[in-house]
Amino acid sequence: MNGGRSATSTIHVVAGLLLDRDRIFITRRPDGRHQGGKWEFPGGKVDVGEAPLDALRRELHEELGIDVQEATPYARSRHAYPDLAVLLDVWRILRYDRTPHGREGQEARWAEVSELRPSEFPAADRPILRRLQLPALYAISDVARLGQDLFAERLLRALEGGVRLVQLREPGLGPDGLLACATKMSALCHRFGAKLLVNADPELAITAGADGVHLSSRRLKAMRARPLDPDLWVAASCHDLEELRHAQAIEADFAVVSPVMATSSHPGASPLGWARLSELCRAVSLPVYALGGMAPRDVEQARQAGAHGVALLSAAWASDFGSSVKGLRG
Repeated sequence: MNGGRSATSTIHVVAGLLLDRDRIFITRRPDGRHQGGKWEFPGGKVDVGEAPLDALRRELHEELGIDVQEATPYARSRHAYPDLAVLLDVWRILRYDRTPHGREGQEARWAEVSELRPSEFPAADRPILRRLQLPALYAISDVARLGQDLFAERLLRALEGGVRLVQLREPGLGPDGLLACATKMSALCHRFGAKLLVNADPELAITAGADGVHLSSRRLKAMRARPLDPDLWVAASCHDLEELRHAQAIEADFAVVSPVMATSSHPGASPLGWARLSELCRAVSLPVYALGGMAPRDVEQARQAGAHGVALLSAAWASDFGSSVKGLRG
């Protein structure tokens, strides 16, 4: 992956995800090479005429000294660097023999997935890392309906139950009220290792100490580039393919598509349905959450449609919600 290539040439690269509960095995690229010093998912180039799985087995044997017995496709990522374009073909390793190590002298280690920083990885690897870090559920605040005191109680219960990704969306609070609410919610979420995204101006989200911003479809349309650095989260609300493609173009980390089913919060909206959601998910590479009439039990159907998980509004703050989300963190 060194220089001397035109910007239009594309290199097909395979990478393997070796996971052990919440840990993943990563290696560091040698200094002096393309993206030198960055951490990456181990793998390498696919030779001409070589099947991706065969390339994966060969590369991981050469780099890590393991023999891959079973692997399944996980995701693909495309990125154009100034000197070359990369198609990253990522596989999840299900079974392998021997102990992985840096067989070629490269630095290698097991790391907690949640603690990895996208800025320390090549740009082509970052969407894969973000996908690994996303939980199955995305809870959207409902302060307007519940009131701040009851919502704070329900949020605490949800966090205790395992919710790890929350959006603060309260347009009725106004900038000052939203900032105060976001600051309190951010501190509470961080006590549990959860991430808070604020549906507001990106600067307000940062001032509140939140982990990122959730762009409304209106804000998304006005964006011409990613509004925050890679170590902060950027999500977007989308309703059609054009918006999804724009979210992908500005390098959003994930999108929320709605309404998938009929919902009381938008009674006049025509639901997309599972079939259309599946078509939209196939058309883009960024992770998608299904929103609209969703419950935790819909995670499996959403994943069958190609989504990463489900986003919840009123269902997220039911009194028994915490007990219904255990086992749905990944």
